[in-house]
Amino acid sequence: MELTNLLLRLITAYLVLFVLARIMGRKEIAQMTFFNFVSAIAIGSITANLATNPNLSIRNGVMALVGWTIFTLIMEVIDIKFKKARKVTTGEPIIVIKEGKIMENSLRTTRLDMDSLKTLLRQQGVFSLNDVDSAYFETSGYLSVKLKQNKLPATKGDINVPQNMTIYPASTEVISDGRVITNNLSRLDLSENWLKNRLIQAGIKDISQVFYAEVQQDGSLYIDSKDDKMKT
Repeated sequence: MELTNLLLRLITAYLVLFVLARIMGRKEIAQMTFFNFVSAIAIGSITANLATNPNLSIRNGVMALVGWTIFTLIMEVIDIKFKKARKVTTGEPIIVIKEGKIMENSLRTTRLDMDSLKTLLRQQGVFSLNDVDSAYFETSGYLSVKLKQNKLPATKGDINVPQNMTIYPASTEVISDGRVITNNLSRLDLSENWLKNRLIQAGIKDISQVFYAEVQQDGSLYIDSKDDKMKT
């Protein structure tokens, strides 16, 4: 490929992609749904071929880009106008924590494990599951979190509210999917007997009934049982 032809292709590809990106708007970046992700990959691939593939004419490359952009815009209009179609093309948010309880079935549906869920919570500034009232896994891959009432940021009128005593520097996981994490218990200088007694006090006789548990900063134990039912 001659240098002049290559430069022409690069400039054309850049200008066309810039214009089309402006036309498609910020949603392609701000709300990266599955369809937006596929669309972005396709447009990037077409642009790369337009810039470097001599077997693809500039005219056909530009037409392919414009055609894919039109298709993307049509799908976005369908998403806006028709709710049922939006469920198919984009999906719906899935609740993964409801009323402070982890929905195991929802985690399996979204292919999230507990480590991934806690990572998403930390990205929202939440470091303890006990602080969460509900959480939604959005179609964009982000987690929307609603804190419990007593964990909401303090207002000016709350300044004199006494704070809970802090015993540990952070909330610590001690049970995961029915299995005791003995290393974390040891770091907290706690025993399995202490854990079993706390579970019995909560009405749980067998550790295998517990999906997740963590020791809070104030020394209390947050417990989430297995097979939580989604209330309608």
